[in-house]
Amino acid sequence: MIGAAERNLKIIRETLGVHITTRDGMVRLSGSSRIVGQATRVLEELAHAARQHQPLNRHQLLDLITRVGQTSTPGTPAAELSSTAGGDTAGGVRPHSGGSIEIDNLEVYTRARRIRAATEGQRDYLKAIATHDLTLCIGPAGTGKTYLAVAAATAMLKRGLVRKLVLVRPAVEAGERLGFLPGDMQQKVNPFLRPLLDALHDMMDFEQIQRFMAVDLIEIIPLAFMRGRTLNDCMVILDEAQNTTRPQMLMFLTRLGHGSKMIVTGDTTQIDLEDPGQSGMVDAVRRLRGVKGVAFVKLAQADIVRHSLVQRIVEAYAPTRHQHRRLHVGGQDGPSAQGPERPHGHLPAHPSQPANSPGNGPQETDSGSPMTPAPADKNS
Repeated sequence: MIGAAERNLKIIRETLGVHITTRDGMVRLSGSSRIVGQATRVLEELAHAARQHQPLNRHQLLDLITRVGQTSTPGTPAAELSSTAGGDTAGGVRPHSGGSIEIDNLEVYTRARRIRAATEGQRDYLKAIATHDLTLCIGPAGTGKTYLAVAAATAMLKRGLVRKLVLVRPAVEAGERLGFLPGDMQQKVNPFLRPLLDALHDMMDFEQIQRFMAVDLIEIIPLAFMRGRTLNDCMVILDEAQNTTRPQMLMFLTRLGHGSKMIVTGDTTQIDLEDPGQSGMVDAVRRLRGVKGVAFVKLAQADIVRHSLVQRIVEAYAPTRHQHRRLHVGGQDGPSAQGPERPHGHLPAHPSQPANSPGNGPQETDSGSPMTPAPADKNS
C-alpha cells in the first residue's frame, strides 16, 4: 500500500501537504482536519487496490489524490470513490472521458474563488477551449488570453479531466539583448516563464504550486525543450506564440497526445522575431483554418479587461505598430505569411481592421516603398 521505499506516502505528503509517519505497521497523519480527511481516503483507496492485487502506479495515484479532493465528501467510503472515477479497473483513477469544464464558473484551487468571462469574446474563448482539442487565440494585450487559458487548465486539473498542466513559452527577448544570464538553467529561463507563474498564483497558493511542480503535476518549460515528447492526458498552453518560428510551431503542435488539449495564445502585433514574417503563429492560423478539431478565437480591444487606460493605450499605439511592421515586412518576397499573395510592400490588414481602413496608418506610394514622401514640386 505504501509503495517501494514509501513512494506512495511521499507523493501524498508532497501533494496534500500532510505530515505522514509510519511506525510498527501503523500510518500516522497530522495536519488540518480537511487535509487529514483527504489523505485518509486516499490511503483507504490504496489499501482497497492492494487487496484487489491492482496496485496504483504514480500517475494513477496523482489522479486519485486530485479526484478525492474534488468529488468526495468527508466520510465517503472507498468503494464509492471507485465508482465515481469512471470505472477504471485499478481503483478508478483515470481522467474523465467526455467531461468538460463549466465555462461560466471556473473552479480553481484558491478557496472561494471562481473565475468567469468578463466579455462575450472571452466567453467564446472558454467555450472553444471546452469543445476543441486545439484552440488558437489571437488578441491584443490585456484581453485575458493567458489568464483564462491557465484558469481553464487549472479547472480541468482540479476536476480530474487532465492529469498534468504543461505551460510553455518561447525564450525570446522583447527588443533587448540581455546577454548571458547568471545562475543554473532554471534561473536563466525563469524570467521568460514568469507571466505564466503570475497567472498560476491567482489559481492556487505558493505552497501548492511548489508541491504540484515537485510531483510533476505542473510543468513550466521553455519551448526549446519540447522536442521529442508526447504529452498524453495533459493540458498544454503555449503562450506568446507569435514569437515562435514556423518549424517551432510545427514541432509544438505535433506533441499533442491522447486525451490532451492544447491552447495557443499570441498577439500578432507584438512579434519580437528578427523577421516578423516568419512568425509560427501567423503561419499556423493560415494553414490550420478549416481543419476539423481546431478552433480560432480573435479577441478585440473591447475584450481588454486590465486597467481602463490599457484599452486607450492600445488604440493610440495601433498606427505606430502598423508603420513598424511595414518597415520590416513590406519588401519580403513570396506570399505573405498572413494571407494570399500581395504586391511587394503591401502588408495584410491589422487583425482588428479591414485592409485599407482609415486606422491602418500612412498609406504607401505607388512604387510600393513604405512611408516614402512624394517628391516636392520644383515650382513651389
